[in-house]
Amino acid sequence: MMPTPHILLVEDDESDVTFLKRALAKVEMTFPLDVVGNGRLAMDYLAGSGRFVDRATYPSPTHVLLDLKLPEKSGFEVLEWIRGVPALKELRVAILTSSGEGPDLQRAKELSVDCYLVKPMSFALLVEVARGIDLWIRTGQIPGADPRHPKRDLGAVH
Repeated sequence: MMPTPHILLVEDDESDVTFLKRALAKVEMTFPLDVVGNGRLAMDYLAGSGRFVDRATYPSPTHVLLDLKLPEKSGFEVLEWIRGVPALKELRVAILTSSGEGPDLQRAKELSVDCYLVKPMSFALLVEVARGIDLWIRTGQIPGADPRHPKRDLGAVH
């Protein structure tokens, strides 16, 4: 049986956190969401160390929404660390970033990210991204991916 979804959002921009929470509420996604503001805190949360040792208060997430440009540790550093920890290797990770640059997408693929989502500039489009995130969490279907080849196309959403 699959565990109840629990999401960790790793985002340092408070306005991005606020708008994403609003968009997720608009699509009626009700899964628990915890937020940390830098890469080091994300690693501590995922490891259950430091202030995140109490798993009743800070449950292990089933999904991570990870920005790339973070203080202390970049999103790539966090993703590389996740994929190197045996207990976290299968954790579902989506990059959620403002960077639609080819090299960033390529690096994310090399690090076995599950999907790569580009933050849109409008709230209406963010709601569509949130709808895709909700679908991904509920079903495993990668947002924007070709259903015939979901791992080949990481679902870059613009």
